[in-house]
Amino acid sequence: MARELERGRESYGQHAWADAYKSLSFVDAIAPLDAEDLERLAMSAYLIAQDDDYLRILDRAYQARVEAGECSRGARCAFWLGLRLLFRGETGRATGWFSRARRLIEGQQQSCVEEGYLLLPTVEQELDSGDCDAAYAIAGEAAEIGGRFGEPDLIAIARHLQGRALVQQGHVERGLALLDEAMLAVTAGELSPLVTGLIYCSVIDGCHQVYAMGRAREWTAALARWCETQPELVSFTGKCLVHRAEIMQFQGDWSNAIVEARRGCARFERRIDPHRPAGAYYQLAELHRLRGEFAAADEAYRSASRWGWEPQPGLALLRMAQGRVEIAVRAIRRVVSATKAPLDRAKFLPAYVEIMLEAGEIEDARSACLELQEIAARFDTSVIDALAAHALGAVKLAEGDAQAALGSLHRALQVWQQVDAPHMIARERLLMGLACRILADEEGATLELDAAREVFEQLEAAPDLARVESLTKGGAPACRPHGLTPRELQVLRLIATGKTNKGIAAELFLSGRTIDRHVSNIFTKLDLPSRAAATAYAYKHKLISTI
Repeated sequence: MARELERGRESYGQHAWADAYKSLSFVDAIAPLDAEDLERLAMSAYLIAQDDDYLRILDRAYQARVEAGECSRGARCAFWLGLRLLFRGETGRATGWFSRARRLIEGQQQSCVEEGYLLLPTVEQELDSGDCDAAYAIAGEAAEIGGRFGEPDLIAIARHLQGRALVQQGHVERGLALLDEAMLAVTAGELSPLVTGLIYCSVIDGCHQVYAMGRAREWTAALARWCETQPELVSFTGKCLVHRAEIMQFQGDWSNAIVEARRGCARFERRIDPHRPAGAYYQLAELHRLRGEFAAADEAYRSASRWGWEPQPGLALLRMAQGRVEIAVRAIRRVVSATKAPLDRAKFLPAYVEIMLEAGEIEDARSACLELQEIAARFDTSVIDALAAHALGAVKLAEGDAQAALGSLHRALQVWQQVDAPHMIARERLLMGLACRILADEEGATLELDAAREVFEQLEAAPDLARVESLTKGGAPACRPHGLTPRELQVLRLIATGKTNKGIAAELFLSGRTIDRHVSNIFTKLDLPSRAAATAYAYKHKLISTI
């Protein structure tokens, strides 16, 4: 048994969490572990996502500390129990553990570092209530206590919470600097595994919130490397996959982004990771929508919603793309009305503008555009400013002021080029092409639309590509009432000859997955149930000879 205990401790030190959990559990079943080893066992359970075991074992460690008269260490166990329960939404039990922890340290004559840890839930409460000044001040007290006791975990948590408070107040650069400071301790390996994972995820979320994409990309890559050094790690790896998918989508690597999002979903489905895969499903839905795989997108949005994720604005944009504009309008109005925090509203307003313009509600689109500009001015980040400039350009274009539209769209384009966001670059160039056409600059329009088409083809952004094609080859959309792109018409012709998807892929030198997507789009656009129906449609509407 002593040998197995030593093996468990060694595995723990080597970050082999599953092995540590197995060995320490084996020993504990024969003879109960002491408090130190119970904490090791609890942490191993947490890191392999055995959440209920983590809480149960840490409760035992708490009891062992208290019985041994180690009140401060018992208070620390109680704090971590409360924090985990708080993250799970079990507020009542969490509050009970925090109260136990405070009672333990109040009875001590000397101050202890746990006093600083117990300030952290209050910081979170103040942040949630919007009192960022109070949150910043209390987090500062926690950081001071951490410094006094030489506690890197507490210092890093407190500093990053101060950073989050500053960001929410609009002091973005100062806030991001504090997040960066916390990340220095993380990447240097100075923190415990649990705190390392928590800060990674919180900081990356904070970067995404203010569209600090360069930092988000940098810290996501660092998180991925940290996860890869611990093959047995389960906690945090699912969220890492979602963050990787988000970054890959932004950078235009959509194929690999889909792979990462699917991995996040599959880990839950295969019971590797019990954490809810809502974020992975939403990211997967977004990618399917952008590629024109509407049925798959619809299913993924529904899965995200089922696991507690707000499926907007993506679902509303999907409904708009499907021509169900009234449904899209109702959905986006509902979510914008229910959202109060400026940064949260900034997530929905670009889609709100797009949908309102599609519905012909130019006044509503203009109002949302002005609000987005105000948020961009308050938080002073280039990406939010680019989103606002894009929205303004789209509104000006709808109002017929093509010259003003070009100025805004060009400003947005410069930002997207700086941050290397190919899809957004192509969207700006598409609208710039329309503006050039309104100004009778046909050559300029052709250059912009051709540049947009090239990117959309590389990304396989079918809906965007169809729009470009309708503007460059088919004239007005009415010239092609069936709504199929030239490639989809080509695929339809080959379906009508009786070829399988595999045969079509071979003939057109395309991947099987691409052909599957084209066939799905054809069935969706023409509302057809089968290949036979598609063949009949092609002959009935004399599409075969027109290709």
